[in-house]
Amino acid sequence: MSEPQVWKGKAFSMERVEGKAPGTLIFRFSGPFTARDRFGKLTPFALSNMLDFQAVPDEKPPAVNILDLTAVPYMDSTGLGMIMNHYGKCQTKGVRMIVAGSGPRVLELFNMTKVDTVLTMAATVAEADV
Repeated sequence: MSEPQVWKGKAFSMERVEGKAPGTLIFRFSGPFTARDRFGKLTPFALSNMLDFQAVPDEKPPAVNILDLTAVPYMDSTGLGMIMNHYGKCQTKGVRMIVAGSGPRVLELFNMTKVDTVLTMAATVAEADV
């Protein structure tokens, strides 16, 4: 059984940066990715806009999206749902999505829900950003 969810770090946040490889966007998540915490520093609209890789009309989507979960200690079904929703958008636009840096508790959630059989996973962002 998992340990209780205790997080004494900072509130959930997300940063969008360019990757090393051309056409790569990295979304760096930090803090607990839960229904309770996900809007700690971001409004729902701001979070949605950050995940929207085609915010500029007629902008070509990136070739790869990397979701960096290195600093996410745990996630609930809301966080998982947002990731799967983003995965669906990527599939529609022909964008490859890679989930990188997942810790043991997040990997356990992916395994329990069988999401790990659908998503492309990488141990680190460096491994994914090639």
